[in-house]
Amino acid sequence: MKGLRLVLALFSLALMGVAFAPSAKADAWDKKTIVTFSAPVQTPGIHQPGYEVLPAGTYVFKIMRTAGNRHIVQIFNEDETQVLATALALPNMRLKPADQTVLNFREQPAGEAPAMRAWFYPGEQWGHEFVYPKKKAAELAKASAQPVLEMEAPAEAPEPEASAVVSELERTPVNAVEPSGKEVAEAVEVTPPPATVEVAQAELPKTASPLPLIGLLGLLALGGAASLRVAERRVR
Repeated sequence: MKGLRLVLALFSLALMGVAFAPSAKADAWDKKTIVTFSAPVQTPGIHQPGYEVLPAGTYVFKIMRTAGNRHIVQIFNEDETQVLATALALPNMRLKPADQTVLNFREQPAGEAPAMRAWFYPGEQWGHEFVYPKKKAAELAKASAQPVLEMEAPAEAPEPEASAVVSELERTPVNAVEPSGKEVAEAVEVTPPPATVEVAQAELPKTASPLPLIGLLGLLALGGAASLRVAERRVR
């Protein structure tokens, strides 16, 4: 199994060439990324008919919307004139951020195009774990021996960017399927990022007594007075 994973990792590196748009910084809000695949790749979500497997070529990835624990990712053709897929993703974490785009793939039987697992934008620890339709998720879980996020949703649509498609992805239930075929809660597979908490000022609990602080200030005052007396005697 370790050897197979190493081969997959090397294949993934050979498969993917990544380039960034000249306006990458300006487009950081939507994570715009230009990706070139040298071989076919299976994509998640709701697709243009016939684009469940992307042919080798160049594509543009963007975050369309982030609502709570759900991310909507869109995959465009190279000149961004057509949305080929709209995918649902949940946040997932890398232990160490990379300085370049990272795409993870799931292990597949020999002869089948690799399936995208997660997309990480450069410099970010939290990425986007893709959700697959139930039937495909079960196949991927069995092939990779790992749980896969699943949902009930149509695999193809003439307009995957339509508001009705996006709304469906935002409300459809998400679970994970194990290699055995058993369904489990999605939290088993993906843990959401912690909430950001801002602390304006630290305060003592109302039940805390100020007496220890008063005692400490008194000791400091006595020590200061003693030092002044010693200095005064030396001057005399």
